Amino acid sequence: MSELTISRYPIPDLDSLPEDILSRILAVQEKAKFIPNVFLTLAYRPAEFRAFFAFHDAIMHREESTLSMAEKEMIVVVISSANACQYCVVAHGAMLRVFSKEPLLADQIAVNYLHAPINEKQKAMLTFALKLSRTPELIQQSDYDQLKTYGYDDEDILDITSITGFFGLSNRMAIVTGMQPNREFYTMAREPKS
Repeated sequence: MSELTISRYPIPDLDSLPEDILSRILAVQEKAKFIPNVFLTLAYRPAEFRAFFAFHDAIMHREESTLSMAEKEMIVVVISSANACQYCVVAHGAMLRVFSKEPLLADQIAVNYLHAPINEKQKAMLTFALKLSRTPELIQQSDYDQLKTYGYDDEDILDITSITGFFGLSNRMAIVTGMQPNREFYTMAREPKS
């Protein structure tokens, strides 16, 4: 795969896309100043594009969630690192830097969240997410009890679970499609804003 190839599957011409998908892609481009390759890659199958982003939005932008956007991105980075998903580690590492305003945190979490400068509550959240991702059959009541000692409730646990499950899917789609991270993600939010 060459450096310019962003997916092993065809990338549809923007003009050929259904209006709702094109509108979403152009809105993202306007805000980010580039089109993240996940949008172009998944546009190959419009129905799956719609389902993917509908679920993404439902879990990542759920208004009732008590998890911060930085904490949600922490989960994504830990799961994606465990699954060796380059696209998601790079892209969501960038988003974690944006939301946390900590230029080193994403790299620290991707390597070993237990050594990252986050609090014990966040480490408990990531420990649960990683166990759910790697060995879901071993999840038991003591795992829920542990989270509750840190103040997480059943709704929080469902949020952690939804993010973990969804990005398990996302990681696998990115790996199999050969999705490549945009160059912009590598440098995004590396320097703190003054």
